[in-house]
Amino acid sequence: MARLLVLRAAPYRHSSHLCAATLVFSPSQHRRFASFPSSPPSAARRILPSPLRVPIRALESSPGPTKEEQEPSPAAGEAQEPPPPAASAFEVEELGWGTQLAVKLRMLVAPPWQRVRKGSVLNMKLRGEVSDQLKTRFSSGLSLPQICENFVKAAYDPRISGIYLHIEPLRCGWAKVDEIRRHIVDFKKSGKFVVGYMPVCGEKEYYLACACGELYAPPSAYVALFGLTVQQTFLRGVLEKVGVEPEIQRIGKYKSAGDQLARKSMSNEVREMLATLLDNIYGNWLDTISSTHGKKKEEIEEFINSGVYQVARLKEEGWITDLLYDDEVMAMLKERVGQKDKKSLRMVDYGKYSRVSKRTLGLQGGGEQIAIIRASGSITRTHSPSSVPSSGIIAEQLIEKIRTVRESEKYKAVILRIDSPGGDALASDLMWREIRLLANSKPVVASMSDVAASGGYYMAMAAPVIVAEKLTLTGSIGVVTGKFCLQKLYERIDFNKEILSKGRYAELNAADQRPLRPDEAELFEKSAQNAYALFRDKAAMSRSMSVDQMETVAQGRVWSGQDAFSRGLIDSVGGLSQALAIAKQKANIPKDKKIQLVEVSKPSPTLPEILSGIGDSLLGVDRAVKGMLQDMSSLSGVQARMDGILFENLGDMSRENQLFLLIKDILNYFD
Repeated sequence: MARLLVLRAAPYRHSSHLCAATLVFSPSQHRRFASFPSSPPSAARRILPSPLRVPIRALESSPGPTKEEQEPSPAAGEAQEPPPPAASAFEVEELGWGTQLAVKLRMLVAPPWQRVRKGSVLNMKLRGEVSDQLKTRFSSGLSLPQICENFVKAAYDPRISGIYLHIEPLRCGWAKVDEIRRHIVDFKKSGKFVVGYMPVCGEKEYYLACACGELYAPPSAYVALFGLTVQQTFLRGVLEKVGVEPEIQRIGKYKSAGDQLARKSMSNEVREMLATLLDNIYGNWLDTISSTHGKKKEEIEEFINSGVYQVARLKEEGWITDLLYDDEVMAMLKERVGQKDKKSLRMVDYGKYSRVSKRTLGLQGGGEQIAIIRASGSITRTHSPSSVPSSGIIAEQLIEKIRTVRESEKYKAVILRIDSPGGDALASDLMWREIRLLANSKPVVASMSDVAASGGYYMAMAAPVIVAEKLTLTGSIGVVTGKFCLQKLYERIDFNKEILSKGRYAELNAADQRPLRPDEAELFEKSAQNAYALFRDKAAMSRSMSVDQMETVAQGRVWSGQDAFSRGLIDSVGGLSQALAIAKQKANIPKDKKIQLVEVSKPSPTLPEILSGIGDSLLGVDRAVKGMLQDMSSLSGVQARMDGILFENLGDMSRENQLFLLIKDILNYFD
């Protein structure tokens, strides 16, 4: 059953920042958008000219009208017909005899960790979190690029007879699920089997599993196909009970960030936005399932509305192949691959197969190189001593990569892969500047994963071309700023705070023991309005719109990828392969010519990461505890993290402000 978990809050003392609400659709999926303060006014005056926009294919397919060729062209913000589903361009090519011979020789001399017995079945267990970053062998969780690469390698690997997928509850967005699903469909073109096993069946799991050639479930499988929901929770009543008065300025009528603190119910605008997103996701789910089963959309919806909780009904309706236990499926596969011995089915798991080199299989690509720069997680400006590779986007490190790629002549184009809810405003603007400089020297294509909103969209809009999945969550061009008045709480606990100040507005962010004065409240609002105008105007310039046009699609509204496409916020609907095709086109690389996709910096294991992996394996360390430790280890700058809106300015905290952390812990406890 789908649900949405919304918002934890923590004290904040900065003047203004941009952020978006949490939107979590389907089982255990939760995403948060960015928060960052306004850029300096001078940044708006020294922006680079927009890199040349060229017509590109609007869909992940072959010929069709480009976005610029569509007539008539409606005004920005006016809804257009949604783009048709992206068609995969994947084809399994026959390797030449020379390449085949080289592959056989490489397999003979491959190191032990790359050796796979002939007739093996690739077994991948898809469950839990799916990261958009590459993983080291010490990292926990799944990596989307490695999952996708395994499908491609297995299609060509003569040692692999087929794939056996264990599909269980996933903690990722619908965009990543679409990318994996596309690779399942592509793999079937190799003629090899792909069999799915699904012990727990929710909407997201079935959406992925039904792409398999065969799908099995145990007779006791958990099934909950009841539809999708979106929920939003509100903390205003809780805060009032503990004596905390939030003072929130929200610019953008759809900007729901801050509502959880300032309101006790959902606003009409936010209700409209969430309902539209829910319609997009549920409509896409019904369309995909009906197409898979060759039934009408209404039939699928009627079946779901009957309340599906018995796995036997899935078999009766032809939604799964049969009811079998895992050992029965493996026995069937053992017979299918012709394994005659009494040993268990020959399988290679996800971890080991991820270490098999593409070069071993003759898939290393050609001479031309296209760089891919990955940016995932919340945005911070500098590196902290406890930061690990999975801790988010560190601007100073990403800028260094961007400059290295810009100065190198070996890279013909760049793909900027973004999966970020945003974060620090200054960091976002500095990266925006570097991406613009990069785009002036060579083709740059931004490819969005699950989410690229607020700060994530800020980065993406620096690229001349933006590609997103149809259910990517993006946009959220708006501002929210806030602080807490703790006067009643201080009185309740007999806590006193006195401030000596010079300057009319010196206490604007420091005085939490009293409400804002009228003149302070006015300045507070003007600051937020200014931050919004800077963000909106820079977005308008980046997307070649007028300010009025951008205003119709801004206002803090979160859009799905397909709706963002029809409103001019992105240029194309598709995944990484679509972005790669566009990058080749803009770099004047022939369509049929092979290229080498280069990860600019592959992750290397660090001691904290190794210990984290050991902790996960041996102690089952709770993710929430590790998240809290990570929060406390990066106490600088304005932050907005995936686990909630974090209204904090944690630089140089005094001892008395440790009270803020106590309140945060109390609120997190009730979340």
